[in-house]
Amino acid sequence: MNKTNTQAAQFTSGLIGRIGNESKFEIILCPPYTALERVSDIVSSSKIKVGAQNVFYEEKGAFTGEISTEMLTNLNVRYVIIGHSERRHIFGETDEMINKKLKKIVKTSLTPILCVGEKLEDREKGLTFNVVERQIKEAFFGLTPEEVSRVVIAYEPVWAIGTGKVATPEQAQEVHEYIRNLLKDLFGESLAEGMTILYGGSIKANNFLGLFLKPDIDGGLVGGASLTEEFIELAEIMRQVIE
Repeated sequence: MNKTNTQAAQFTSGLIGRIGNESKFEIILCPPYTALERVSDIVSSSKIKVGAQNVFYEEKGAFTGEISTEMLTNLNVRYVIIGHSERRHIFGETDEMINKKLKKIVKTSLTPILCVGEKLEDREKGLTFNVVERQIKEAFFGLTPEEVSRVVIAYEPVWAIGTGKVATPEQAQEVHEYIRNLLKDLFGESLAEGMTILYGGSIKANNFLGLFLKPDIDGGLVGGASLTEEFIELAEIMRQVIE
């Protein structure tokens, strides 16, 4: 919940000249709902894509305060984040709700970014893999392999979000590798190898390189650093590595 409509427009306009024509990797901006239309218009002549931070699983009706997939696609939104830890832990979203959202999204043109990750007490109890496995299996329940292949997964250790803490590259890679191996067991090697798995959790310019160099980390779900020009630095780091 950052940046007004005007602030988001100004910030996005500043990004266009620096990273707006990036073609080696995708850049996706996920502003608040109130700024989606304006940001979408600003990036329309660039290669930057737009995503939403959440969506509901019903098409329309008496669901005050919610936003549908059709409302998003009508604004040329291409991606949508679901299951973010803040939605789970502050707003009480369950695995069942996230599964309903995913089933709805994969039947549209939107690409879902599914967030999974453990809280600090889970990690301290050695339950990281158990939590991540449950979240993935519950989210994908009832989906076909073809539908699953359209999903982007973001691993976000809850204890490292907005805390200044960050999982070490080794800790992050361990979980990313586990997720990919779990996908192999569930849906086959081809799907698992083709799945994009992002890392999210206090990503900064001074730690992103070590994370991104790990074999199973395909990019970042950026939080606080996406609100400043540090976001440009992160894009430049990716560009250098990919070259």
